[in-house]
Amino acid sequence: MTTVDGQAPTLAEAAATAGAVRQAVRRVVVGKDHVVDLAVVTLLAEGHLLVEDVPGVGKTLLAKALARSIDCSVRRIQFTPDLLPSDVTGVSIWNQERGDFEFRPGAVFANVVIGDEINRASPKTQSALLESMEEQQVTVDGTTYPLPPPFLVVATQNPVEMDGTYPLPEAQRDRFMVRVAMGYPRPEDELRLLDTHVGDDPLLSLAPVADAESVRRAVAAVRGVHVSDALRRYVLDLTQATRTHPDLRLGASPRAGLQLVRAGRAMAALQGRDHVLPDDVRALAGPVLAHRLLPSSRGRTARKDPSGVVAEIVGATPVPGARG
Repeated sequence: MTTVDGQAPTLAEAAATAGAVRQAVRRVVVGKDHVVDLAVVTLLAEGHLLVEDVPGVGKTLLAKALARSIDCSVRRIQFTPDLLPSDVTGVSIWNQERGDFEFRPGAVFANVVIGDEINRASPKTQSALLESMEEQQVTVDGTTYPLPPPFLVVATQNPVEMDGTYPLPEAQRDRFMVRVAMGYPRPEDELRLLDTHVGDDPLLSLAPVADAESVRRAVAAVRGVHVSDALRRYVLDLTQATRTHPDLRLGASPRAGLQLVRAGRAMAALQGRDHVLPDDVRALAGPVLAHRLLPSSRGRTARKDPSGVVAEIVGATPVPGARG
């Protein structure tokens, strides 16, 4: 990718852009540096982020802070049971003056789309996001409309409340590159929240530190981060191990392996490296793989969480250079 002046994006430029976004979001989302890093990694890796946790721990705040740190188009969708697919993708309306149908874009036509409480929408409405998340385009009445890059969906959901919710199907979860849980803050961080967030809304003072073009250049630079053949084999070993593990009945898809490699590149770029390390893959395996897996009857009986199974697999799989 090049700009008008013909200069190709550099890894140093990508690291600077990512670092600025990370620092901006960290000023608002207190005490959750690891979660913020995963959000920035998802942005650089051209993925989508699912934020899952109980109410009141900052899920929507994270999504809004990430969106505000970038000077680009942002749309928020409040998912409800009566939300229609056309509200998400758009609709063709008859224009009497022109004597033809006119397409009116839906909320998904933005660089950053915040999907709040995505599991409150019906499965039909949830599926309206599938094509846009995978192919960065929307098809309405046989006509395909591309979505502007960069394109990032940040969706939130509450895993505890069940009334009036529709759990995300496996096909939808597989579209999300990373799933994170906010978790309760540490006492010292919660004390900072009580001191700094009770008065003014910290989002109001958050100024953009990057724009759509700088993010596009960063994404292009991340694609050039080196991944060795041995590391690709390591990723394959991890994904294949999930497919044969007795505590799992649904393992990681080939898409999961691809996204793990892309996330590894973004993590390396965020840390200023031009190559991916095994530690990048090990750190990302849980957030990238666990939400795609389903426990077997044995796993449910033993109360094995997919995240714990992924940790077992990572611990038992030899890393590159340690093979016998």
